Amino acid sequence: MFREESTQYSQYEVGRMQKRIARLRNLALKYKRAEVTQNMLLEISNLAAQVDTPEAFYLGIHRSLNVLLHADNFYVALLNNDTGILDIPLFLDEKDPHPYDSYPREELSETLVSGITGYVLRTGKYLLCDEPKFNELIASKQIVSRGAPCHHWLGVPIKVNNAVAGVLVVQSYSPSISFNEMDIELMNFVSHHISGVMERLQHQEQLEQAIVQRTKELSIAYDKLKQEVFERRRAERLQRSLFEIADLATSNIDSEIFYSELHRVISHLIPAKNCYIALLNQQLTHISFPFYVSQANSSLPVSRKVSDGLTEYVIKARRPLLLHNRELVTLVEAGEIYNQTPKLSCTDDIYQWIGIPLFIHGQVRGALTIYSLSMTQSYQKKDLELLTFVSQHIATAIEQKLSAETLKNSYEQLEEKVLERTQALAMLNQDLENEIAHRRKVEQQLVHDANHDTLTGLPNRSMFMERLSQAVKHIRRHSLDRFALLFIDLDRFKLINDTLGHLEGDRFLIETSSRLKLCIRDNDTLARIGGDEFVILLDSIKGTDDAEEVAERVLTELSRPYKLANQHFISGASIGIAFSHNHKSDTCESLLRDADAAMYQAKTNGKGCYVIYDDESQKLINKDVKLELELQNAISNHELLLSYLPIQNLKTQATVALEPRLYWNHPGLGKIKQAHLNNIAEHCGLTTELDIYLLQQLNSDYTTLQKHSLDQLPLHINISAKHLKHKHSVRQLKNALKQSCFTPDQLWLFFDEKGFILDTDNHINAFEQLTNLDVNLGLTGYGSANSALSSLTFLPLQGLKLDPSYAKHLESEQHIKLLKAHFLTAQALELTVFVDGIGTTQHREALQEIGFTLGQGQALGKVLRLSTVSDLDCA
Repeated sequence: MFREESTQYSQYEVGRMQKRIARLRNLALKYKRAEVTQNMLLEISNLAAQVDTPEAFYLGIHRSLNVLLHADNFYVALLNNDTGILDIPLFLDEKDPHPYDSYPREELSETLVSGITGYVLRTGKYLLCDEPKFNELIASKQIVSRGAPCHHWLGVPIKVNNAVAGVLVVQSYSPSISFNEMDIELMNFVSHHISGVMERLQHQEQLEQAIVQRTKELSIAYDKLKQEVFERRRAERLQRSLFEIADLATSNIDSEIFYSELHRVISHLIPAKNCYIALLNQQLTHISFPFYVSQANSSLPVSRKVSDGLTEYVIKARRPLLLHNRELVTLVEAGEIYNQTPKLSCTDDIYQWIGIPLFIHGQVRGALTIYSLSMTQSYQKKDLELLTFVSQHIATAIEQKLSAETLKNSYEQLEEKVLERTQALAMLNQDLENEIAHRRKVEQQLVHDANHDTLTGLPNRSMFMERLSQAVKHIRRHSLDRFALLFIDLDRFKLINDTLGHLEGDRFLIETSSRLKLCIRDNDTLARIGGDEFVILLDSIKGTDDAEEVAERVLTELSRPYKLANQHFISGASIGIAFSHNHKSDTCESLLRDADAAMYQAKTNGKGCYVIYDDESQKLINKDVKLELELQNAISNHELLLSYLPIQNLKTQATVALEPRLYWNHPGLGKIKQAHLNNIAEHCGLTTELDIYLLQQLNSDYTTLQKHSLDQLPLHINISAKHLKHKHSVRQLKNALKQSCFTPDQLWLFFDEKGFILDTDNHINAFEQLTNLDVNLGLTGYGSANSALSSLTFLPLQGLKLDPSYAKHLESEQHIKLLKAHFLTAQALELTVFVDGIGTTQHREALQEIGFTLGQGQALGKVLRLSTVSDLDCA
């Protein structure tokens, strides 16, 4: 019984032991996998120090990773944060070719970033992707399909300094091979170690120093005493060399001596019979050789453009390189060096070559190179490490030397700049003094110009008002004193300007100001306050006679002929005089207004005279305003009547045409003729209305003219040029002509030549429209504005009516010559010429001798009124 119980207990224990054994086996497998993983990670950590190229490093990672993971399809993608370009240092795949063979290098980075690799780069997280997940990412447009479809795809990010620097990828094309969480964890471990290695590679100089130190410690362990002595001597030699390099960096020696001393220091550490230092310029486009020594060639290489030489190769590699002849030949055959510049290649003569990049101002700006030409001189890895360590101090020394030279050059340039600037400042000070003197003159001139008229040099309105204000203040303080103000407006100035041009008008004003100066005393003030308006302030006068005497002198001086454009012109002036009254209400403005009002009255009185302002003058102005209003009412009430001036044949004295003229029987002023009506209408803007009224009144007189057999005579109608300035005015005139009771060929429309000179374009356009009505067109007052004869050739004119001044100056040979010229011109252009202003029989006979046949005036019949008209001798 006891034996059976013992047997049962043993079987139970056996079962428990079997389960424990199975559990222990699983743990053993896990521990074994952990040990293999640990060894693999340790091997990855040691790879960076064992391999020479990045491709060998990633191949070692693949070999280690393939022990624990199906990694036959494996690749590494690295992102260059400086350029943003995605590079693939290792690519192994059983279906897809290397991306470099499928895509151009310039498009490869963009292509991979758009695929599943770029997805991991963007998200920064691992991705385990099967076919459904892959299709889902494509459908959501997060990735673009690249390469052959796979069963499982696993990618983990490689992070350096918390930034995604690349992607580590394995993939499976077989359904029997899938990846799990342990694989993800393993890949994360590997990527973490890769990132650590990459960080160490970024600080290669510090790592190389640590490797050297570690090598020293290991060497001490094997041969402590011997190695200690060797290392101490080596350290002392190295320290002494570093001190010498530091002294060179701060020494003030020539560049050639500086680099020679650097070579001497290097030669104490390592054989350097063949050595040179290469430096890049600031733009990184050219490379120069400040130091060069060689057993084969003694000449210093010239500066050249950056190309694909060995020097550029180590600069681009950014890490120390120890290359044997066979490696150099391989690089040449692969086209990595001397492909563009084969003439520079001397690799056949080199046995070993060491290149150390020089970091100056934080970037690779050059290289320190030594090489051997025979097997007797062989370099080891420790030599590379030593030279790498020393190169840091050499780069610092070169950096300080370059900075010192740059600073020296800067000081020299600064001194030159200071000297140039000092000289420039001296010249500038001289120019400034000249400018200040010039500005003072300009300011004085500006003050003068601000107070004087630029044309005549007389005081302007501003300065005159200031002096007038002082005179008013003086009168208020000294009640017995008195002054007078003369307001002068020139006659015919506008005519001179329009006919002879503004230049002759300016000469006229300058001559007038000179004449006016002759009429006043030194203490009086003469000023020009407008275009043709002058004022005189007569200070301290005794009575009105003094002002009247000055006014007479002014009128006498201005009545003398002016010689302008080789012609003699008579101008004259209208003068208004106002006196101070010691009234508190007198102001500068009121006195000037009073003188202006008196001048206006002088113009109304016929020009060429002076008027002293009084209350009556103001009443006359008010009377003129009232007269303008009465004229408006007279037009509205049809109170204006027509008279007709006969136009006759000079030989037979038969009437050939009639010139209708308006007159007004004013209840208080009596008969007002056409000329006065035109002046009133001009002031109140009724000129065009007055002309339309005349045409309408002609229709009213048509029956009476027909009764006296005068309805068939041509009518010479004087029309204002204002009808031609605007389209609506032309249209109004055309409508009035269309409504006329007379035939179009009876109507002669005469426009003043002065208006034509002022607005030629509008006259031409309007004449073309009026010609369509078949009326006759002509110019009146011809010769008064001196229009160009050529202007008659492009106007649709049928007649000219000469200015009355020609008939009054027949005693002048020049006028007779001018009349003959007008007559010949009219004949050549087939124009009918009428002479106006024939006042005597002698005038009529003289004009006949010249050749004129038609005219009008006091000597050719009286003005006719239909109420008293009798039969006429009509042609």
